Amino acid sequence: MLMQISISPTDRLFVLTGAGISAESGLPTFRASDGLWAGHRIEDVCTPEALEENPALVWEFYSQRREQGAKAEPNPAHRALADLEAKLGDRFFLCTQNVDDLHDRAGSRRLIHMHGELAKSRCEDECGRPPIEDRTVYASLVEVGRCTCGARLRPHIVFFGETPLEMSRIQSKIDDCSLMVVIGTSGSVYPAANFVNWARHAGARTVYVGPERPLNASAFTHIVEGKAGEVLPGLFEVLSI
Repeated sequence: MLMQISISPTDRLFVLTGAGISAESGLPTFRASDGLWAGHRIEDVCTPEALEENPALVWEFYSQRREQGAKAEPNPAHRALADLEAKLGDRFFLCTQNVDDLHDRAGSRRLIHMHGELAKSRCEDECGRPPIEDRTVYASLVEVGRCTCGARLRPHIVFFGETPLEMSRIQSKIDDCSLMVVIGTSGSVYPAANFVNWARHAGARTVYVGPERPLNASAFTHIVEGKAGEVLPGLFEVLSI
């Protein structure tokens, strides 16, 4: 029988999701054992230096990611988290390392994309204007739009070497949580891999859900092995007063 995680009327839940939950919707994780991302070196497509040296290749790469993302649909794990948010309200918070919009399309609203959003673009010169909605699959660099300041747009993605988004808010939510659930992440990408340690330090229960044990498995109080789409729909028991 599948274990259940009880959520009391006073519990505050912090959920962290990684590439594994999107992989169940058919989106590749890109990070292969040979160190390549969809056939490219990370240094060539996902660093500030790559954007400066070869913006055409960077935009080609992320345009392909947009095309793939548009074909994917939220799976039962995404929908289970949206349903849980509907029950818990402000006691629920979701942070995802994924740049796709599957959580959003499933109905999640109390959500941070700490590594950016594939369906948005922002100013390449970081002029301070907010990101804009942009799902365009660009055929060439000359098609890429411009910010109102005149600079070319860049994907609204946190490249390697850049600081993840809204870290102060994330830290505050972790400090405030009594239960952390981490789903489909290997425990190898920082700072997200440290979130469970921060939560444990704050006294929270910590649960991992995924098909195999993560590298930081020792930091969790419970490990639930299995596909998120099969495990999450029946995992939580929300207790009433």
